[in-house]
Amino acid sequence: MPGTPSDSAHHCSDHGGEHPTVLDLPYVPLSLKREWLEAETRRHFLARGSKALAWAGLATLLGRSAPHLLADTAALPDRRPLFAPKAKRAIYLFMAGAPSQFETWDYKPKLAGMFAQNLPESVRGGQVLTGMTASQAGLPIAPSFYKFAQQGKSGTWVSELFPWTGKVVDDICLIKSLYTEAINHEPAILTMTTGNMFPGKPSLGSWLAYGLGAINEELPTFVVMTSKIPIKENVQALSNRLWSSGFLSPEYSAVALRSGSEPVLYLQDPKGVGRDVRRSMIDGVNELNQQLFERVGDPEINTRISQYEMAFRMQTSVPELNDFSDEPASTWDLYGPKAKEPGTFAYNCLMARRLAERGVRFTQVFLRTWDNHTKLPAHIRVMCEDSDRPTYGLITDLKRRGMLDDTLVIWGGEFGRTVYSQGKLEADNYGRDHHPRCFSMWMCGAGTKPGMTYGETDDFSYNIVKDPVHVRDLHATILHQFGFNHNKLTFKFQGLDQKLTGVLPARVIREVLA
Repeated sequence: MPGTPSDSAHHCSDHGGEHPTVLDLPYVPLSLKREWLEAETRRHFLARGSKALAWAGLATLLGRSAPHLLADTAALPDRRPLFAPKAKRAIYLFMAGAPSQFETWDYKPKLAGMFAQNLPESVRGGQVLTGMTASQAGLPIAPSFYKFAQQGKSGTWVSELFPWTGKVVDDICLIKSLYTEAINHEPAILTMTTGNMFPGKPSLGSWLAYGLGAINEELPTFVVMTSKIPIKENVQALSNRLWSSGFLSPEYSAVALRSGSEPVLYLQDPKGVGRDVRRSMIDGVNELNQQLFERVGDPEINTRISQYEMAFRMQTSVPELNDFSDEPASTWDLYGPKAKEPGTFAYNCLMARRLAERGVRFTQVFLRTWDNHTKLPAHIRVMCEDSDRPTYGLITDLKRRGMLDDTLVIWGGEFGRTVYSQGKLEADNYGRDHHPRCFSMWMCGAGTKPGMTYGETDDFSYNIVKDPVHVRDLHATILHQFGFNHNKLTFKFQGLDQKLTGVLPARVIREVLA
């Protein structure tokens, strides 16, 4: 009926609909509509703006991060490094699912004589067990099925599962005394990636992008890649909350590169649209955004403008990045045959080196299915075969190119595994449950001490007996290598000077730094 508002007229930009805005609302004076528009929230703007164009899905890309793009530069904290950084860039090899320290880096020879014995209560210390093992009749000790040997001049004990990584162990700083409070995967991975087991916090890479900005304006500052899954069991889900910018500007979120011919969706121009047409379209959209910025003063509008510009530049830089034809045969020999298969861990390690070489500050490569609750001996062999040679290749490649001196490489998962078997125990077949009290990680390059082993656990790798390292301490140390005091790199949110390391004390592990 004439004068009767349609169903769509009841919607506004607040509901997330595609079309009507506040200006479409019936029976509202124009002056009031304009007043509402001036007070429109950032959430409204982003919710509506994110649907404007398909290729605006690149809104997570880091644009020109110089402070002059923001509305009130005088209110910004001084985020510059406080001292000369050792690290210029980082590559984080994240082993999602939590690899067992018993079969990888924490050699426990005494366990060989304790097969199937029950874990002493004095060692367990009343620790609450997960629901997966709490109902077991006992907690039988499961010695590692795999052998260890001392490798390199440092004499570091290395599992036989890592024949390639063992060749570069003198470049690695091994930490065997990490611990966390989280006992389940999601909160534990969030803690490792964002410093907090609750979602909504900025990730480590986002903090570095926020603090340091871009090296190369043609590529994002923070990139994430998820590798093909070697085993189709116990697959740990990953989501963009692990590489989100949280309460920081969206420009500091990671760009997730896909495998194949189109690493970033919607980056290519549609058929029939030339570069000049695309340039004109961006100029027009940017002009509209600039007009809106002048009216409402929201600095996120300038972020949106810079994201469009970044996307335009990436139309040239990403195809070049994705062209491996310039890689010599010696490079392929380093990473192994799987490096030629897009999406594999080997391929992603090589891509990580190419990204670092081109100025990407933080690259995170995820490899899943380390969550071996059953069939651990068989499954962990597959995982190590998939990751060992590419890891060696990455370190060796960086070293040959003179990049290891200022590239920090990090390897590790979200927590450790139990000394006792989950489920049936056999000499060559067992599983291990989650264990947050101790686990092993390593760092390499960028001023870390090569060939060093730091921290010790007891004979059961159940409790830390020397030099404990909380996840907060690890994060503080990483920020330190980039020139930051972890207590000074902050962002005001919800009345608190938010930090990667949170409100609890954290320390830089100076003992592992050269």
